[in-house]
Amino acid sequence: EVKVVNVLANVFQKNGAIVRGLAKEDFVLSEDGRPQTIRYFSSETDLPLTLGLLVDTSMSQRRVLDAERIASFRFVDQVLREATDHVFIVQFDMGVEIRQKLTSSRRTLESALARVDAPSLHQLELQRGGGTLLYEAVAVASRDVMLPLTGRKALIVISDGVDTGSEIPLATAVEEAQRAGTLVYAIVFSDANAYGTSLGPLLGGGGPDGKGVLMRMARETGGRCFEVSKSLNIEQIFQAIQDE
Repeated sequence: EVKVVNVLANVFQKNGAIVRGLAKEDFVLSEDGRPQTIRYFSSETDLPLTLGLLVDTSMSQRRVLDAERIASFRFVDQVLREATDHVFIVQFDMGVEIRQKLTSSRRTLESALARVDAPSLHQLELQRGGGTLLYEAVAVASRDVMLPLTGRKALIVISDGVDTGSEIPLATAVEEAQRAGTLVYAIVFSDANAYGTSLGPLLGGGGPDGKGVLMRMARETGGRCFEVSKSLNIEQIFQAIQDE
């Protein structure tokens, strides 16, 4: 009985630059090969923006966490319009914690980011099963925070993409983001030595395929996936997201 489905999209040139000024007539939409009518169309540029920063604080990220925190606040500081926009912060490892609820205060967000940290040795000793709950973090942020909101909505997931403990599959996390009308921007930030050498043969050499997971999340929600490298640092990635 669904009458209207909202489809989010960004359009890029071959060089990766975003294409602006598109109209409804520039798009063709089909479902199962059958043409569909685009009934409503808008360019969502000036609407209120809600951002969720999802930071992987598992032990595999502990050596890159400081860089993630610093870049995240610089991004928020540049993007946030305190009169209209809101940001919330989630950290995830063996649990999922909303570290900061929706706020438009830069000072509050800076303070919350400073408290985002890897689990302590004591917490690890108390751990019972589980692992890194990436999928559950995306689902919680989408369902519990984003779903009832209107305007532009995006999650920025900073992680190596490796989920070792969620009770839901990747597909469910993607569906929750889609249902909430939320773009996922993924930043692959990994420590090459985090998983040691013993896992290499078991995981096909080179460790788990977290990048593939994050690429799927971004692709199926209308966002983008970036990977931190020697030629592309996290500040440059945040700049690209800010431009979009």
